[in-house]
Amino acid sequence: MKPSLPLLLCATLSAAVATAASADHSHSERQTRDMTAIVVSSPLLPMPHSDHTLDSAALAARRVAAADSAALLNQLPGLSSSSGGGVSSLPQLRGLGDDRVKIELDGVSLISACGNHMNPPLSYTDPSQIDELAVFVGVTPVAVGGDSIAGTIVVRSAAPQFSQSAQWISSGSLSSYYRSNGDGHGVNVGVTAANQQFALRYEGSVAAANNYSAASGFKPAGIAASDRGYLAGDEVGSTAFESHNHALRLDMNGQQHRFGVDIGYQHIPFQGFANQRMDMLDNTSWRATLRHSGDYSWGSVNSRLYWENTDHAMDFGPDKQFLYGTARGMPMETEGVSRGIAVDIDYQLGNSQILRYGVELQRYRLDDHWPASGGMMMAPDTFTNIDRGRRDRDALFAELQSHHSEQLSSLVGVRYERVRSRAGQVQGYNAMYAADAEAFNRQPRSQRDDNIDISAQLSYRLAAGSELDLGVARKVRSPNLYERYSWSNNGMAMRMINTVGDGNGYVGDVDLQPEIAHSITADWRWFDPANQQWAVTVSPFYTLVDDYIDAQLCVAASCNNSGDGFKYLQYANRDAQLWGVDLTLQRDLGNYRSGHWQARAVVSYLDAERRNDGDTLYNTLPLNALLTITQHWGNWTNSLEWQLVAAKDDPSQLRNEVATSGYGLVTLRSSWSRRQLRIDVGVENLFDHSYQLAQGGVYSGQGATMSATGIAWGIALPGPGRSLYVAANYAW
Repeated sequence: MKPSLPLLLCATLSAAVATAASADHSHSERQTRDMTAIVVSSPLLPMPHSDHTLDSAALAARRVAAADSAALLNQLPGLSSSSGGGVSSLPQLRGLGDDRVKIELDGVSLISACGNHMNPPLSYTDPSQIDELAVFVGVTPVAVGGDSIAGTIVVRSAAPQFSQSAQWISSGSLSSYYRSNGDGHGVNVGVTAANQQFALRYEGSVAAANNYSAASGFKPAGIAASDRGYLAGDEVGSTAFESHNHALRLDMNGQQHRFGVDIGYQHIPFQGFANQRMDMLDNTSWRATLRHSGDYSWGSVNSRLYWENTDHAMDFGPDKQFLYGTARGMPMETEGVSRGIAVDIDYQLGNSQILRYGVELQRYRLDDHWPASGGMMMAPDTFTNIDRGRRDRDALFAELQSHHSEQLSSLVGVRYERVRSRAGQVQGYNAMYAADAEAFNRQPRSQRDDNIDISAQLSYRLAAGSELDLGVARKVRSPNLYERYSWSNNGMAMRMINTVGDGNGYVGDVDLQPEIAHSITADWRWFDPANQQWAVTVSPFYTLVDDYIDAQLCVAASCNNSGDGFKYLQYANRDAQLWGVDLTLQRDLGNYRSGHWQARAVVSYLDAERRNDGDTLYNTLPLNALLTITQHWGNWTNSLEWQLVAAKDDPSQLRNEVATSGYGLVTLRSSWSRRQLRIDVGVENLFDHSYQLAQGGVYSGQGATMSATGIAWGIALPGPGRSLYVAANYAW
């Protein structure tokens, strides 16, 4: 199936007659949607509001049989995710993803400690441990922004629940799921004990899966590599994973002050990556946070002090060649440590204004070393990729939130960040790398960026049943350590640096400049103010990015770009622009003998290109739509989803991106709940349609992936075939 633009538009127009709310809460501070009505108007204060908020009830249906937290956002307008491992996809907001998205996990900003970004921030928590997701897209209030240009994703765990007396009470939940495709399975548990003053909560989860299968063969069947086992023609190599997450939270409740401590632990013993040349063989992370919040007559104070440590190891998994002559694999070891403090103050200026200001300090350390494994290429010394890498952020912000009238409110703010980065001297495995190492060591390796973000938002109620939001912003992101300090022009070393899954090799540039985004957005909503039966939201946007951190062909003598396959690239500043529109249509279809029916349609269009040559930005999602019909009948909730994605026929030329065909997928979901028990069943990709993931990158899940020619170019990562799932949750 290859949907065209007319097909998508016709489907959308037909859905407009019968569209309705699903469980997400878009523009949640002014809109509240439940299962029987669509309420789109509520008081304009407090702000800042998020563009999309998924609360616990909305997440309940989305996280069924899910192991990847980023995938919870995929049904929201303008949001998608680039493929990674089974728990490590990277969220993308209107064409901008990875480090361009700021992600806060219970108030802590985490950083990926990997040259392939295998451990993005959202991978550090299981979907079952998320109680609320708030997404700020495009124009972001400075209080939740900083060092990002796409937007912010705020992840919150469940708030503590205290008892009404000194007597201890307890509650908890236990859930499990199974997915047929890939034999995916998981168990989640949460237990709380609390009295009037203290609340203690533990949450734990285990998730695992084997390789998933495509709907049909996309490659020849046979051995995965010369020293590996057999893979069927439809088996997508290097998609297996296993993940363990544990979290402990202690809260103390006072009359005016509340204190808390969070401790988190994650262990991923294996996670395959079908669009990377390496796999994750271990990822162990510890994190701790101290929290305080206080209420005063003039406002409130919230503060956080945190520490996080990640030990990360990569090598070749069971579907990729391990022996290269006498060299046994290619071990890569990374340690990342984050320490930080953040203080936010809300100061009430009368009944109609709030002054919000604060400070954020972060200290990040990174060591990335590749131990010798033998042979002529990878011995006798340890390859030092980044030694004593540092990235320090100091930020101050202030914003004024004003309620001018019942119809008009505004939010304006400014944020200053000083970002300092540096790295130590490096060395290669042997003399083959000496020239590159010496050239890098001679360069100044300490940079300072002074970044200023400015944001202004206006919300106006035009009339009964019509609201308009306008926003403009200037946002800045400094390069990450891999973009600046990856140094070797050797082809093998370059192929190990890749954060986007395109199979190409990359080298950094210490002279990279911060990227500066100028954005303008609008959200125009029409709705039924009397009966709350329908709603339409149109959200156009435009972003101009100066010094967008993209890439250029590597010109070093060792970079062979003469062929038509994989390329060798250097990170480089270019100018880019992104524009498009998101459309959401909803309709309450009414009550019948067959139950209460609702429908919803979401359509997103994006055009993203480099301004200097018109080349398409890599890995953006083509025109897409999601149509959903939902039935509520007694204890049952049933839904039919139809996802449409247009063909990617204008891919990135610089990166030799693989074009993908359009596709349409049908999914059936059903849930039954009564008192404390909920059971979910469903079939994804009902008709077992064969398709390629538009944001999946290049298939490199098997073969001699360390070699330049060891894997075939031009195979896009296929999506999963039909999968049945069943899940059960019991709460007490």
